[in-house]
Amino acid sequence: MRRGPARRPAGILHAVNYAQLLFPDFSLILFGYLVCRYTALNRTVWQPVEGLVYYLLFPVLLFQSIVRSPIHVGEASGLIGAGVLTGLCGIGLAYVLPRLPGLSGRLDVRDHAASAQVAFRFNSFIGLALAERLAGAQGLQMIAVLIGVCVPLFNIAAVWPMARGGQHGFLKELMRNPLIIATGTGLAANLLGFRIPGWMEPSVTRVGAASIALGLMSAGAGMQLGLLTRGALLSVSVLSIRHLVQPLVACVLARWFRLDAVQTTVLMAFSALPTASTCYVLAARMGYNGPYVAGLVTLSTVLGVLSLPLALGWLAP
Repeated sequence: MRRGPARRPAGILHAVNYAQLLFPDFSLILFGYLVCRYTALNRTVWQPVEGLVYYLLFPVLLFQSIVRSPIHVGEASGLIGAGVLTGLCGIGLAYVLPRLPGLSGRLDVRDHAASAQVAFRFNSFIGLALAERLAGAQGLQMIAVLIGVCVPLFNIAAVWPMARGGQHGFLKELMRNPLIIATGTGLAANLLGFRIPGWMEPSVTRVGAASIALGLMSAGAGMQLGLLTRGALLSVSVLSIRHLVQPLVACVLARWFRLDAVQTTVLMAFSALPTASTCYVLAARMGYNGPYVAGLVTLSTVLGVLSLPLALGWLAP
């Protein structure tokens, strides 16, 4: 009897596959860095591009990502609870870093306000692609639920320290922040049953694709790797929360909530994703150290090659 090809265990992929998945993001960041420094397309070109991405392209993409699939809260309540608690743990740890023993008084206040978001935000586009590869249509729907619930919460948490540190009114910043508006309206539209009409879908999808490419290239154009060594302690702290602490927390919560195999796989992948590429754009547009955050986004993308196998291969219950 002829046997078919052996199948890999569900939820476990070789590290090379993660590298292939993350390479497009990393290569666009590198491309933006090289173009900005070695061609006539310097910072004077990229600053308006950042504004276009922040105020128009990314909001369209976020709205589309959230309304794409219906959110069935009841059917995925355990997964949602575990995902939200994992994120809240990351948010809490990121916020208290300046008060922890050994770090108190050693972290730049403004750099911390800008980079705290790196510890808990996630790249939803990589998450969507990874969930589909791991668990097919069911995994894609589950990660869409997590995105719809967590993105508004995490974006609010990202804005808070910068609004507070910049002496801006927090509610005022929330009300005019395009990422918050897009995620909030997207979540409301999803729960009300709104879907983007079929005739509009191709155009909206192309806008989303443009936002990903330009956002990552903008991060590369603004990156200054030398700043990472200046804030090495802060860099190690926020990246450790993103790529080590959160997978460990997710592992515990998967057992606590008694998630099934597919839900556990999606949660573990969610906990180990690279940080969101919009971290750079948000920090830069709010007047903070964008180049430093861009460097963290780049490092997080590379570290995803290690944290995803850790979460899905070694820690998954």
